[in-house]
Amino acid sequence: MRILFLGDIVGRSARDSVIKKMPDIRRDYSLDFVIVNGENAAGGFGITEDICEKLFSSGVDCITTGNHVWDQRELLKYIDNENRLLRPINFPSETPGKGLNIYNNQFGRILVVNVMGRLFMESLDDPFSAIEKVLSENHLGENCEAIIIDIHAETTSEKTAMGHFCDGKVSLVVGTHTHIPTADYQILPYGTAYQTDAGMCGDYDSVIGMEKTEPIRRFVEKTPGGRFNPAQGDPTLCGVIIETSSDGLSESIEPFRVGGILSQTKKQ
Repeated sequence: MRILFLGDIVGRSARDSVIKKMPDIRRDYSLDFVIVNGENAAGGFGITEDICEKLFSSGVDCITTGNHVWDQRELLKYIDNENRLLRPINFPSETPGKGLNIYNNQFGRILVVNVMGRLFMESLDDPFSAIEKVLSENHLGENCEAIIIDIHAETTSEKTAMGHFCDGKVSLVVGTHTHIPTADYQILPYGTAYQTDAGMCGDYDSVIGMEKTEPIRRFVEKTPGGRFNPAQGDPTLCGVIIETSSDGLSESIEPFRVGGILSQTKKQ
């Protein structure tokens, strides 16, 4: 099975690019399942029902999120009725929505789990115990043909630890949130594909997706100021593609970059 995971969509130009290009991307890369992190899709802060529906219509199968999931309050009602949109699983159990879902296609069952780290992030339940519980109930090759984990976290150490914690039990552990694609895509010793950060879908002539002036001013002047606005230049769509074997573990992982200044992936 060939699965594409796209990193955080930041702002209008990126989401429009994903929506426009997704049908061709699915065809050209022979994809069987597509996941995107959409938590910055609405002006850089959160996601809306309308954006979700357009992403789903374009060919996206699942949308994950993170610490900005509730920035658009309308999502509180929508997420309870849309299983293709996930919030981090380690939010309190009373929180609207769900942190995992199993999707069925012609190849079988694909479990996607969204979890958020705790280092330098909002204080939530332990992500490792949350994932341990999920994996005690779901097993590759038994009730799932693929398991994908999006760990939305600030530090590389926490993401790397999660990768090794899950090695041999899931198809892919991939990091989001920091918006910069890392060069450590690999197959871990027991067959789990891993990358510390998938990168963002956004304009890389920016400060992690935001127009440069205000972030730079804040660093230089050390004073609060105006609103951050997403950069609106030509976006690069960044992520990873994995190919799984019959046991659900990964045979390969490759970086995916289309458009913009970081584009380098060739069609298969």
